[in-house]
Amino acid sequence: MAVPLKYNLRNLRVRWRATIAAALGIALVVAVFVMVMALAQGLKTTYVSTGDARNLLVMRKGSTAESSSQIERGKVRKFKYHEEIARDEKGDPVASPEIIVLIQLDRVGGGNANVIVRGTSSIGLDLRPNLKLIEGRLFQPGLAECIVSRKITERFMHCRVGETFHAGKKNWRVAGVFDASKTTYESEIWTSADEVREAFNRSFYGSVLLRPKDEAAGAALIKRLEADKDLFVRVLPETEYYKEQTKNAGPIQFMGGFLAVVMSIGAAFAAMNTMYASVGARTREIGTLRVLGFRRRDIYLSFLIEAVLLALVGGALGCIASLPINGMATGTMSWTTFSEVAFEFRITGELLAKGMAFSLIMGVLGGLLPARVAARKPVLDALRSL
Repeated sequence: MAVPLKYNLRNLRVRWRATIAAALGIALVVAVFVMVMALAQGLKTTYVSTGDARNLLVMRKGSTAESSSQIERGKVRKFKYHEEIARDEKGDPVASPEIIVLIQLDRVGGGNANVIVRGTSSIGLDLRPNLKLIEGRLFQPGLAECIVSRKITERFMHCRVGETFHAGKKNWRVAGVFDASKTTYESEIWTSADEVREAFNRSFYGSVLLRPKDEAAGAALIKRLEADKDLFVRVLPETEYYKEQTKNAGPIQFMGGFLAVVMSIGAAFAAMNTMYASVGARTREIGTLRVLGFRRRDIYLSFLIEAVLLALVGGALGCIASLPINGMATGTMSWTTFSEVAFEFRITGELLAKGMAFSLIMGVLGGLLPARVAARKPVLDALRSL
């Protein structure tokens, strides 16, 4: 017959000091695990939520990012007017040649970081409907004006409306602030593409964002552009491009996994020591249980369950402790563009479930050996201590 569960709960309550110490150790490990994974999850979500499925992005073949791509202006003119591309009310093609450069800005709290400046056009703004101007006005080409994201304004100096900063050959004046709905555009400064090329001595564009007439036209356009040997370009849906950029979360996930493994070993040993001490202090109880007819496997299972309960309490505390960081803004360097990417910690139900599963594993590992010692304790030795 099974040992009643209330027996384990009573022991955890009676030895509350050891219970709290072991539970807090596991809670710390779980909290760190959830926080680091929330960092990676937030970065992934930022990339995945960026882009419009109707848009196509044209880059130089072999380029992994817009910042490393180069498309000559003559080649852009060659395909910009293809019949598969949609037209606006004025009859102009819905295609925006763009260029990205990196500049250094001073942080509000000290130090500096690389920031992306995107040279675009009014059509480029229309192709991204999730971007909304929340302060000031749009930049006017030819006046060295720009608009900056809300998060850039919060994190960097000289980026408020009316302020100026120097980059390239020009002093840029901030004309407005935009909100990009938690996408990667929250880490960018936008201005006129031709002004960016002039200020940074670029004779080319980095990419072309365009919208085909429909899905069939899009498929035909991809085939047509990629078959042109002279263009030497790669064409993919904008959403697909940003999904590829989620590999930036890889190093963070690796770091989180490594930290979790190292810390979990210590937490498992802490739980193991607690259970070993519990076994040593309950020799009489174990003997009594055997005399009452409980089998070795019943005692083994009872002590293992106790270790698991201890770990689950710690896991729950760790998950609760990590919740305040959900939605907290932060930033990290993109390994593709070498610029700072702003995003938010994202704690999901799935992530909390992984944290609890992690604590369960620590509980099982920490309870296996002590439970075996308890189950194999000789009845006569236990009775002699009475």
